[in-house]
Amino acid sequence: MQVRRWRLAHGRELELGAEALIMGVLNVTPDSFSDGGRYTSVEGAVAAARAMIEEGAAIVDVGGESTRPGAAPIAAAEEQARVLPVIEALAKETDVLLSIDTYRAETARLAVSAGAHIVNDVWGLRKDAGIAEIAAATGAGLVLMHTGRERQKLPDVIEDQFAFLRGAIEIARAAGVPDEQIMLDPGFGFAKDPGENMEIIARFTELADLGFPFVVGTSRKRFIGHFTGRDVADRDVGTAATSALLRMKGAAIFRVHDVAANRDALRIADALLAAERARD
Repeated sequence: MQVRRWRLAHGRELELGAEALIMGVLNVTPDSFSDGGRYTSVEGAVAAARAMIEEGAAIVDVGGESTRPGAAPIAAAEEQARVLPVIEALAKETDVLLSIDTYRAETARLAVSAGAHIVNDVWGLRKDAGIAEIAAATGAGLVLMHTGRERQKLPDVIEDQFAFLRGAIEIARAAGVPDEQIMLDPGFGFAKDPGENMEIIARFTELADLGFPFVVGTSRKRFIGHFTGRDVADRDVGTAATSALLRMKGAAIFRVHDVAANRDALRIADALLAAERARD
């Protein structure tokens, strides 16, 4: 698997490809689909992040607004009040890489100023293209996620991935973001039915033609419940299975709630990849 470096804010960088990396999900929201309401204080959020780091997370992704289907939008000021104290505390108390999960340029700017290294945009720059300008100005890593929401999708899931993500890359490049700062995300669960999600996994290697490394986030998603029959709280085994499969197909970073379970599954996948390389 190709090894490359991801350039991030504050002079940091991350080696991708040599081994699977985990991005732990830290939602400081009352209504996220899996962990909403669990981390309502800065102290609780920091403790949860520390636990993720101990279990093997290389990145902690902090989100202040739920992106589950049907979630009510919140004001930017409320989002910032939730996430900024947590990012500031983690930046002071840990050396972990920090990501801000937002589609607002102003929140991204304030979060990077507070210590975040990465901006994770679930709308792929379609809600606020100013995020690209923030990434260009600060050197922040930029995750561009595919979504099928609020638009007409192409019939073929991979063609739709290419069309949407190429558009996002063009927006980022036009704002001056170097390719070395960009990662892509196929957006599992974002306006995709179970069959579409599974087809993306089955055909994931085709996405390598985009020329960028991938973050993937299948964690506890509805499609895993569809195939396993499990409620959201019991989907970590199914998540770990998809993580291992996607690692074998080339994904670099895995955005998950249960770090330990996915760490184990990804170590097995990495061991198998190493065994395959040794045979070549």
